[in-house]
Amino acid sequence: MSPGNNDRHINVWVVDDDQSVRWVLEKALRQAGMAPRSFERAEHLLEAIEHGSPDVLLTDVRMPGMSGIALLERLHDACPDLPIIVITAHSDLENAVAAYKGGAFEYLPKPFDIDEAVELVHKAARQSGIVDAAADAANGSVIPSLIGQAPAMQEVFRSIGRLAGSSMTVLITGESGTGKELVARALHEHSPRADKPFVALNTSAIASELLESELFGHEKGSFTGADVRRIGRFEQADGGTLFLDEIGDMSPALQTRLLRVLAESEFYRVGGQTSIKVDVRVIAATNQDLARAVKESRFREDLFHRLNVIRINTPPLRQRREDIPLLLKHYFSEAAKELDAPAKSVDSEAMGVLQNFDWPGNVRQIVNAARRLTVTAPGNVITAEDIPSDLGGQESTQVAAQDWTRSLAAWAESQLGGETALIDTAMPEFEKTLIRTAMAKTNGHRQEAAKLLGWGRNTLARKMKALHLD
Repeated sequence: MSPGNNDRHINVWVVDDDQSVRWVLEKALRQAGMAPRSFERAEHLLEAIEHGSPDVLLTDVRMPGMSGIALLERLHDACPDLPIIVITAHSDLENAVAAYKGGAFEYLPKPFDIDEAVELVHKAARQSGIVDAAADAANGSVIPSLIGQAPAMQEVFRSIGRLAGSSMTVLITGESGTGKELVARALHEHSPRADKPFVALNTSAIASELLESELFGHEKGSFTGADVRRIGRFEQADGGTLFLDEIGDMSPALQTRLLRVLAESEFYRVGGQTSIKVDVRVIAATNQDLARAVKESRFREDLFHRLNVIRINTPPLRQRREDIPLLLKHYFSEAAKELDAPAKSVDSEAMGVLQNFDWPGNVRQIVNAARRLTVTAPGNVITAEDIPSDLGGQESTQVAAQDWTRSLAAWAESQLGGETALIDTAMPEFEKTLIRTAMAKTNGHRQEAAKLLGWGRNTLARKMKALHLD
């Protein structure tokens, strides 16, 4: 190692037998500007360390073969200055404490927060003299195509990690604009087919009478206007991945052809007489409920089961509000490059407005909003006054407030004079609504929900119990 060398990435090695954990850590460390390398077993790391050592090591405790504790003991003599962070389940806490006393830099309990893991690595690198704090802060992170630290997005990352090294068929579900194609690209890029083509096709964007030719190609003269032979998307993706978006809109006839290709890996071009063999991984996506479409006879059940081998759901932004600042920062930067303008930043009040907005168009709407505000906001810092009402600005907030208070007044008027004291009826329902909303916004984290409501955690727990919300 070269202490004080601030001109290079921090080399971080990860040892864990869980592929999804390795993948998520690699992604987060790379996003933070570091250079990760992972190993499935401690023995593999010991072989690699003979030819060079990392700056920081993260290791699981329980692994096949050599355990993390045994690895720590081996490295204590071989690399006495190497900071080692031990990853442990709560049931391994006693071992973790023993490891900590035996020379581990720190231990990280599972399930861990990804930001905490990255910060621990930064801390280990700083205390070891590998980088200083100023250089660490200046080492800007590289934002990957998929951005997200919310639990719902971490589950997507774990799913991608579990499928790394696989060519299984995947069905991606989620609302429009949630990044289904980005997930498909990530699946391709972390598969054995990464060096082969990734071909994407939005099946709903092409007229049904042309979609068959688009998918399978056609021979010259097979129909009016077919002046030359055309290679379809399946042939273009041979050896690689074909991403079929909005699969739920496909006609019954094409569903039958697609099923045959998935089952037999061969097809005929339109007007062709010779079968064509292909090796294609199909990843499909839809914003529809395909199970319901099957029940309503709008989608073939056998095709649904063929596509639904593994399912990944991309969450809407309203379920991952903590990612909105990250996304806005990224897309404001992209908009600045695209429009050749200074990158905008967002003040805290405006960020609060944007985080509270439901974003029905999801990430796609954030992309367009970043472009729009880059052009329309007069200063380099976006304030709450710059946010239009259709993005949750002041006008829409006032209208919403007027609507609910008007509704409350109408309800109160209809109830006054009844046998039950009005406040005794209203207050429990009022508190239930606030609690449910806060819990939904924080993905069930009571501490955060209590903070939003202006209560202590114990108060929230007591209220939930009294209102039968446990």
